[in-house]
Amino acid sequence: MTDVPTAPLLVRDSTASDVPAIARIYAHWVLHGLASFELDPPDVTEMAERRATLLGAGFPYLVAIGVSGSLVGYTYAGFYRTRPAYRFACEDSVYIAPDATGLGAGRALLSALIERCRARGFRLMVAVIGDSGNTPSIGLHNALGFRHAGTLPAIGWKHDRWIDSVLMVRPLGPGSTSPPETSPA
Repeated sequence: MTDVPTAPLLVRDSTASDVPAIARIYAHWVLHGLASFELDPPDVTEMAERRATLLGAGFPYLVAIGVSGSLVGYTYAGFYRTRPAYRFACEDSVYIAPDATGLGAGRALLSALIERCRARGFRLMVAVIGDSGNTPSIGLHNALGFRHAGTLPAIGWKHDRWIDSVLMVRPLGPGSTSPPETSPA
């Protein structure tokens, strides 16, 4: 698929050369945020392996490039769960550089990811959002058609406090209104 300009951002497929910037963004949120339940940031090699695994399974892995040419965020889809009956559901992840939040990168990235996953044949996208107080992520998902599906209260312990997981879902394509034509490729 071609690059998608979303002024003033460019959303495109990630490349191997993007991984160091992706790792830096993720490390910030692991260390200072609640969106990820990891406690220690993975290194660049681990992030490259994770990306390769998702791409190898046919999932999209996208980045947003700002007007300065720097990578300001990334998103990817992955398996919601790996058991076969879940094969029509995917889970999204979106991370934005701390100095680029609130500028529209999250919306541009998640919009492109939704379209890619719909085109691939997924029927439902699941968001597992760290912390019920994560209003930017909850608001982003709400604005793009996700609905609240539940909260797992106090399921994680990070930064000396209990953290909820908020579950949100969004139908893709016809959703559950018709049987699947084929499994996602």
